[in-house]
Amino acid sequence: MLKEGALAPDFTLLADTGEEVTLSSFRGSKVVVYFYPKDDTPGCTKEACSFRDDYAQFTALGAVVIGISPDSAASHAKFRLKFDLPFYLVSDPDHSVAEAYGAWGEKRNYGRTYEGIIRSTFVVGEDGALIKVFGKVKPEGHAQEVLPYLQ
Repeated sequence: MLKEGALAPDFTLLADTGEEVTLSSFRGSKVVVYFYPKDDTPGCTKEACSFRDDYAQFTALGAVVIGISPDSAASHAKFRLKFDLPFYLVSDPDHSVAEAYGAWGEKRNYGRTYEGIIRSTFVVGEDGALIKVFGKVKPEGHAQEVLPYLQ
């Protein structure tokens, strides 16, 4: 996992809207980049809705929110529409961006070991450096944990 103070790896990924989203295009603004395992699953829905419910506070602080998972842009579009999500959902199908951030690795569930997304959030400063890194995030209410790092 990346450390606070490190430069956030730049990326260009396809969004649910069909447009490409490039992290460096938001220089001058703070950006919240959160990695989640799968669209429309209970934990991921709680986390996304947490960001949605507090989105006005994020925009009031001038922050951009980007959710990243390996799901397709079409899957993201359905997820966004179903839950009225007002922020970018971008597709990282080969998990190369997740790997660059340290958000991809070994997971264990019910005695099974596999590779997957490690739910994590990165607050990127106006200069592209990481202000805060949240590893192994609990989805419910997570947005409230992030907000203080945007002020």
